[in-house]
Amino acid sequence: MMNTPVSITGVGAVSAFGCGVGTLVDAWTAGQSALSETGGSYDDFDPAAVISRSQIRRTDRYAQMALVACDEATAQAGWKQGLPYAGDRIGCVVATTASGADTVATELSMLNDKGEKAVAALRVMLSAPDSTAVLISMSLGLQGECYGMSGACAGGAMAIGQGVRMIRSGHADAVVVGGADAGSARLVRAMYRNLGAMSPTGRCRPFDVDRDGFLPGEGAAIMVLENAELARARQAPVLGSVLGYGSASDATHLTMPDQSGQERTVSSALADAGLEPEDIAYINAHGTGTRHNDVIETAALAAVLGKSGDDIPMSSVKSAIGHLQGAAGAIEAIATLEVLRRGVVAPTVGLRTPDPELSLHCLPSVATPLDPGCTSFAGLSNSFGLGGHNATLLLQAA
Repeated sequence: MMNTPVSITGVGAVSAFGCGVGTLVDAWTAGQSALSETGGSYDDFDPAAVISRSQIRRTDRYAQMALVACDEATAQAGWKQGLPYAGDRIGCVVATTASGADTVATELSMLNDKGEKAVAALRVMLSAPDSTAVLISMSLGLQGECYGMSGACAGGAMAIGQGVRMIRSGHADAVVVGGADAGSARLVRAMYRNLGAMSPTGRCRPFDVDRDGFLPGEGAAIMVLENAELARARQAPVLGSVLGYGSASDATHLTMPDQSGQERTVSSALADAGLEPEDIAYINAHGTGTRHNDVIETAALAAVLGKSGDDIPMSSVKSAIGHLQGAAGAIEAIATLEVLRRGVVAPTVGLRTPDPELSLHCLPSVATPLDPGCTSFAGLSNSFGLGGHNATLLLQAA
């Protein structure tokens, strides 16, 4: 069962560009940015078309975005008329970093100002890191394994990886996976600023010689994974496949990325997929735009991919929508899949002068067609997080 192929039958996204995967990828491919000097926020977000007003009142913004993304993904997968498998054979894993931090801050203020009776118990409960997975499972009737994932900025990719392993091991026929984070609590922003990770100039320019940090974003990304044989049997609309997953811990430093840990992660994903470096057509880098991350990530990729890495186009969607923290790995996996499906590499927005110190140099600053001979090849998506969390996914379009 460990070699059971895993198909992707539905994807959904909410980003600073708005609702929908197409909305995101169209704008990114066109070289647009949804970022202001303070980051990427979806100011007009309204989940009322998907969830009730009463649920909106008691759920945190990050969960609302995940439910909207889930609605898009499950509709595309053909689940709107009912589940394709028994509920206890479908799991749900959703990552987050900040979860409902803003809601907790609000309710804590109510507690301090007005006492215990003023606290909205359900709002506090539904701000927990597991709440999005719980709400999705309840809305769809998913009775398989269900939990929240916490792996810092690699969490969204790790959630996808866990879903793949659940299907491969035979514990599930399908898994709804992804990540969500919304808003940026003042405390979280202060942490990133004091770590020197956020751009003081309000620009996110991964790989640029003048890069000076990332900008936070908000959003959600959900992917429907299914046992490929079962998906084929029900004639599901297969978008692509997850070919491989690798993860590892640096175990060296809380904030400084470690090249060897990243090398082990990428190598593990390639081995899991049974691929060679020359099988990679596109890289969606973690690409935060911090001075150290971009140098170390490209060095790790160059060490693993060798000479093949010189010709693989690489870009970062964070340049267009910001860093979505717990949702980053999931939305970037979907972005990778869409690049392969469309056959066009979306650019690193705002890239002017590539840093000569980087170890890889195929860095498109405008949309660039994939080599037609590479369209059946794989895309590699990296996600690395504070604390030394590392995850790499290898995906292929159908």
